[in-house]
Amino acid sequence: MSYTRRSFLTAVGATGGAGALLATMGALGLAPTAEAATKTAFTPPQPSDFSLTGRAGKKVVILGAGIAGLTTAYELGKAGYDCTLLEARDRVGGRNWTIRNGDRLTELSGATQTARFAPETYMNAGPARLAQWMVTLDYCRELGVPVEVFTNSNAQAYIFHEAAGMTAPVRWRTAKADVYGYISELLATATDAGALNAKLTAQDKERLLSFLSSFGAIGGKSSGFAYTDNSRRGHSVDPGAGDQEGTLLGSVPSLSSVLASGVGQRFSFEFGYDQAMLMFQPVGGMDAIPMALAKAIGKHRIHTQSRATKITNLETGVEVEYQDKNGKTQLITADYCVAAMPPHILARTPHNLGADVQAALATPVPTNAGKIGLEYRRRWWETDENIYGGVTNTDLDLGTLWYPSSGYHQSTGLIVGYYNFGAQADAYAALSHAERERRAVEQGMKIHGAKYRDELKSSMSIAWKLQPHIEGAWVSWPSREGAYQLLNRPAGRVHFAGDWLSYMIAWQHGAIESARKTVTELHQRALKES
Repeated sequence: MSYTRRSFLTAVGATGGAGALLATMGALGLAPTAEAATKTAFTPPQPSDFSLTGRAGKKVVILGAGIAGLTTAYELGKAGYDCTLLEARDRVGGRNWTIRNGDRLTELSGATQTARFAPETYMNAGPARLAQWMVTLDYCRELGVPVEVFTNSNAQAYIFHEAAGMTAPVRWRTAKADVYGYISELLATATDAGALNAKLTAQDKERLLSFLSSFGAIGGKSSGFAYTDNSRRGHSVDPGAGDQEGTLLGSVPSLSSVLASGVGQRFSFEFGYDQAMLMFQPVGGMDAIPMALAKAIGKHRIHTQSRATKITNLETGVEVEYQDKNGKTQLITADYCVAAMPPHILARTPHNLGADVQAALATPVPTNAGKIGLEYRRRWWETDENIYGGVTNTDLDLGTLWYPSSGYHQSTGLIVGYYNFGAQADAYAALSHAERERRAVEQGMKIHGAKYRDELKSSMSIAWKLQPHIEGAWVSWPSREGAYQLLNRPAGRVHFAGDWLSYMIAWQHGAIESARKTVTELHQRALKES
């Protein structure tokens, strides 16, 4: 009797079960082994993984419809798993939340805001940018979510360090030119004087001086490699036609004052692997990602306003009690559970997963972050200051100000008037929304003047520590050993997923990678246990 590969595998599955089938497929290079899964690209589960054995996908209950929970359901669904998501909030996305006109924001205290934005205006209250290498962009491509450039760094934006004695902001381009220029002058002078002879050959010195001349726009040896005013710093009058050659900004601040200003500390931001340009954002708002995931999963599988109240690990499955949108207690049973909620919220959810799991869930420390969206009647940052997207960095309690990277030349627009975290975010969280707006505007006027107050149309603020069922922007681990390692393994039939179980905490990339790791492990387990 001759066998095709498919008939051979079907016979293996029928006689030896899914575990034998998986091992055979791995040996034939048709399925990843456990070892190979950690070394190769993610391979989504497929219906054929089960059909060869004549069995169907298992039932999985997923706690939390944030990015990790949605990704888990989406990928398991590809193989036919029967997934149900329980989400405590009235929407999907978790911390991926785009606020638009009419949206309501209610804090733990009961304080409520309602967005009064123009129809085209939105505020990404949580994640707002995507690096090119992040797997999040792969999902945008797969799900048909269009993206556009997010301007993370802009030479026209500002730096303002009040504590260093600044009385006015300095353009990013001007500050960078001064720092690079003076550092180049110093290094060229030291190189020419022989201070680096032990490190450089004569040819190396020549090449370094040539580089510094271009890098810092400095003079030659005859001028002492002096850094002076140049077009990189900007113009007080821009070049034009006829006799208008442009007017340079004028006298350069001293080396001492440039160092004292501390502006140089800002430029490392541009080199960060997760911050370097180009960066991207979904067109129309970051929530296009969870919306697309939810559509692909099927909204009938997602139960919002359904808060998990008890998790019971059983020998052959899992029971989850939850309170539905009508306040009634419901019970759902499944073969497996994936807990994709914030760990500090899970720690307050009754369960029988053991004291070690409970201690591990209580280990990561939540960090607060805050934002305020300031909508203006006109886009004065474009018309008056020629700023098209980007970020202004400050040492004020605002943290950073963000200019919109979309809607250019529209009639209105929204600036993120502060994006801060830690103690600064806590200070704003302690205020009412009206007080947050007043504080943010007063501080922002130091950079943009009276129009920052006078042109304001509406605002919306969020303190993530005060958001029900979330209570934090991200978490930090004291160590990647112990508790972190424990929760990266299943507790009985309960698996865990979330950005908090990755090395990319606070990024959707981390949530997706964690979900895909959990999907792979759960799927391999389900095949063996079939």
